[in-house]
Amino acid sequence: MGLFDYKRKAKPPVDGRVEGVAKVTGSGKYAAEYEVPNVCHAVLVSSTVAAGTIKSIDVSAAQQADGVLDIVTHLHKPLVPGLADEEKIKQSRFGLPVFHTDKIFFRGQPVAMVIAKTLEDANYAASLVEVTYNEAPAKVDFDEARKSVELKSAGRERGSEAAWNNAAAIIEQEYNIATEVHNPMEMHATIAHWTAADKLVLYDKNQGVMNVQRTFAGLFNIPAANITVHSEFVGGGFGSGLRVWSNALAAIMAALQVKRPVKLMLTRPQMFSLTGYRPASWQKIKLGADANGVFQGLVHQAKNGSSVYENFSEGITRISRITYKFDNLKTEQIAVPLNLGTPTWMRGPGECTGAFALESAIDELSYKLNIDPVELRLKNFALRNDPENGKPYSTNFVDEGIRKGAEMIGWSARKSQPGAITEGDWKIGYGVGIGMWSAGRGTASAGITMNKDGVVTIKTAMTDIGTGTGTAMHNMVHTFTGISKNKIKVAVGHSDLPTAGSQGGSTGLSSISGAVSAVCDALKLKLAGYAADIKPAYKDAKVADVLLSDKGIAFQSANNQFIAWPALWEKHQLTELDVEASSGPGQERQQYSFCVSAAHFAKVGVNIKTGKVKIEKAVCVADGGRIVNEKPAANQVSGAIVGGIGMALMEEIHADKKLGNLVGNDLAGYHFAVNADAPILEVAFVNKPDPNINPSGAKGLGEVGIIGSAAAIANAIYNATGKRLRDLPITPDKILM
Repeated sequence: MGLFDYKRKAKPPVDGRVEGVAKVTGSGKYAAEYEVPNVCHAVLVSSTVAAGTIKSIDVSAAQQADGVLDIVTHLHKPLVPGLADEEKIKQSRFGLPVFHTDKIFFRGQPVAMVIAKTLEDANYAASLVEVTYNEAPAKVDFDEARKSVELKSAGRERGSEAAWNNAAAIIEQEYNIATEVHNPMEMHATIAHWTAADKLVLYDKNQGVMNVQRTFAGLFNIPAANITVHSEFVGGGFGSGLRVWSNALAAIMAALQVKRPVKLMLTRPQMFSLTGYRPASWQKIKLGADANGVFQGLVHQAKNGSSVYENFSEGITRISRITYKFDNLKTEQIAVPLNLGTPTWMRGPGECTGAFALESAIDELSYKLNIDPVELRLKNFALRNDPENGKPYSTNFVDEGIRKGAEMIGWSARKSQPGAITEGDWKIGYGVGIGMWSAGRGTASAGITMNKDGVVTIKTAMTDIGTGTGTAMHNMVHTFTGISKNKIKVAVGHSDLPTAGSQGGSTGLSSISGAVSAVCDALKLKLAGYAADIKPAYKDAKVADVLLSDKGIAFQSANNQFIAWPALWEKHQLTELDVEASSGPGQERQQYSFCVSAAHFAKVGVNIKTGKVKIEKAVCVADGGRIVNEKPAANQVSGAIVGGIGMALMEEIHADKKLGNLVGNDLAGYHFAVNADAPILEVAFVNKPDPNINPSGAKGLGEVGIIGSAAAIANAIYNATGKRLRDLPITPDKILM
């Protein structure tokens, strides 16, 4: 049923990750690892041009290869009702209408799919498919294409730019970030099995089983309940699994075509073009302050790359509207259509990109004013009220975070004069950057199954993508009920479990914690109802009065009234007890704004001879409300910081301007931060519960751990060298130029 199926006999862990044993022993199955009888394999054939139409497809040689069962093209396919014509394709908002058009939108687009008995047979036959094209001019150069796209307003303007044109200090600069790719360890994969004409089973790598179920129910015009989606273990997502991509649809079409289960797993190069990325971006910041460092106004403009068949706006300027007090504010943005695959949300989407420009500009302003960068931020934080809507923040302790982080990094050792600290060939510098993210919460459901031995299983459809949500649920059930951890199991990531949203946007734990609290209350009251048949004192029991343990139930306000589990089960001839409850946001969302924040600090060494940047130490202090489990929380932030290092120093992918193909689209050509690049990482938390966000008081941390980290590194490089670098990644050649 889920991560720890309650029918399994494995002993639940007392401490550590609930899925840890399954992962390290290999018993946990990822999407492509399930054993499905009679399964065959599908391999995609990719376009070799970046724009145009398909002129012809010759599959005759491929059809003669051993083991080939069929070959799907736009001329030979099972029709998907939701993509039957241009209007339905538009209404579906699915994205790439794979095998339902002869149009070529980008190089690497699937144009054919070979289905064969073995993966080897399918790969060989795919190499025999010959496609000719009516090629058209393609736009893949973001820097060139953005010049012809006009900006549009990105939110209500506050005040006016004229009101601060004579500010004591003004910074006006442009900032650029190259395209980045998610590159989770597990490639996207799907096993599709039609068990009946209108019933489908999917084993799919994704971050939300209900979204997958809902998407394909609409495309194939069948009831959502007829689609079962398994996503128990996910080998990383970083946002790439929040959308349903064309590979999953292709696998389903293949299974429908050959009337047997089909497995389709993308290759690493295909991951670069078919499952999204953080788009290239251009930003311009104009920032002004008075002589005391009080912000007078901001203009933040941004453009990001998108695809020609979908409009994806990353929302880059959002962070400028919520973090600091700006009485005069103007934000503008636009997406730039390119002949590339569609971008998507990547860890800290929008805010991560926007924070680099905003926090870099604030750092530049601090030097112009000769004010400490920490002090400048403390003067201008919007701590009490959300500048965007005027509502009071439920909690906002970003000021505590920056003060604590400064102490942890040893900020007092920083010199205000760039390049003032030298250790041999190394220049030492310190930098700071702030991250802010909206603390969201969605509606979610959870269930509990309790057996006669007192073992309970907490269940929800939400997928734990490695963030520690399952472990947090495990801890919460123990806290809310009093039942020992070794008698609590966790089941997640299956569409037959109580419905819940996707794991993304730092809303997972915030959403599910309310449901876990509610279902624990429901369990207590249901057990009290059964107990009332044995001891009448339980008849009007309130949740707070009911105490559960490994041995039985007790009534706190009525002289204990203990009843052992065997007596309760025997009295009612029970073998298993099920309860379910839902929880979601309420009136508090109309009364308050909710945010999560992080103060990032970096100490770097820059080699003056080689241009190499070495992160000596990185510190992050996050305000994430109550920290339910510190180890997974710290791991989330640490991993995000490493992602920020990659963004700052090495991650970039470029398209060949002539051919349209991605250059270095593998793990040899695309560089990202690994263990050897990670410095000493110190993570701390404010750890003050938010009393209004949900019953646990916890807020999400997955996004904010990266937002502001790249800016902190770039600012530290300037403090070390006196060289302001505004284009990411900052590679040694840029430092030495």
